[in-house]
Amino acid sequence: ATVRGDFHAGLSLVVAAQLQSPNFLYRRELGEALPSTEGQPEGYRELRGTELASRLSFFLWNTTPDADLLDAAESGALDTTEGLEAEVRRMVDDPRTRRAVRSFFSEMLQLDRLSNLSKDRNAFLHYSPAVGPAAREETLLTIEDHVFGQDADYRDLMTTRTTFIDRTLAAIYEVPAPTREGYGRYEHSATGMRRGLLGQLSFLALHAHATRSSPTLRGRFVRINLLCTEVPPPPANVAVDLSETDATLSIRDQLWEHRENPVCASCHELMDPIGLGFENFDGLGQFRDVDWRLTFGPDGDVVRDDNGDRVLARGPELDVTGELDGVPFETPIELTDALRNHPDLPTCLTRSVYRYATGHEELRSEAAQLVALGESFADSGYRVKELLVQVALSEGFRRASGLRTVAEETN
Repeated sequence: ATVRGDFHAGLSLVVAAQLQSPNFLYRRELGEALPSTEGQPEGYRELRGTELASRLSFFLWNTTPDADLLDAAESGALDTTEGLEAEVRRMVDDPRTRRAVRSFFSEMLQLDRLSNLSKDRNAFLHYSPAVGPAAREETLLTIEDHVFGQDADYRDLMTTRTTFIDRTLAAIYEVPAPTREGYGRYEHSATGMRRGLLGQLSFLALHAHATRSSPTLRGRFVRINLLCTEVPPPPANVAVDLSETDATLSIRDQLWEHRENPVCASCHELMDPIGLGFENFDGLGQFRDVDWRLTFGPDGDVVRDDNGDRVLARGPELDVTGELDGVPFETPIELTDALRNHPDLPTCLTRSVYRYATGHEELRSEAAQLVALGESFADSGYRVKELLVQVALSEGFRRASGLRTVAEETN
């Protein structure tokens, strides 16, 4: 105010400086230096007090700390094992943890992309702009009920028949809507082929093309996002579509021709067998026994009959058999069983939650810590709530993010 000669002009400068301050734009995670000990090189810093409270709150609640958490931080309670665990368990039991779990799984399962889901209405009559958001909410409600309502085994998300659908999704699944408005609980038939998160549109429609399914995209998602397998992107000079293959062939045979290139084969062998196991579901996620295909006239338009209905051609028989890392399957049900029992499924979730919580990819020095977290996850019966607790109590969670020792950078 003295410099500007005007109180309000001076106040605007103060507010502008605060809004541009790094301490306002970023969470402060400098930590306190830890003494060097055997097995722990110099350079590690530990979060304490309000810094630790902030990391806890954004991890478990996806928002700022409440008064009780700040009181615990300022009193030093978070710096003790007992005090930290008491606060963590209080926070996990708070309804706000549901919001953070939704945020985590939205990121892990790429659900935000469903806002831009687009399909060709010629190929999928049931598609509308409402499908993407509805599919995202179905998956998040299923996870929320599984984690908090049932406190169930994480692996059973691959095989559960329970879901939550609205009228839009019920029409696509060809089942009765459980409620006239909003979402209601629904149990898929015990004899049907649809179950688990991978039987939902959030997976089947998102990882497909505008007019058809994509075994490669679906298999790639399972490998990378659910099993944490490294799959490199295709080389820049290699065609990634099937436009030049014989369209009369089955999708399995088209992919086989596509994989004859030895540059592509190593990666496609990881992805395609998994994705082919979901070929009973078309590019929107509707169940099918036969690969029905659109027919096109000389002008390139879709052929229609006198009533204006599309004329579909019967494609090759579907072959959904395969194997997942040595475990054979003949149906989508057997594939989801194999995935549910795959040892990398819970290991991958442990790694993903740890990265989400700490804000960085694990260092080599944290490998043993991840193993220990995986063991405690198994001991809990693969309960996600307990995994959140154990990650928040882990030594790595209390360390400042992004700080690597010289030895780790150079070895």
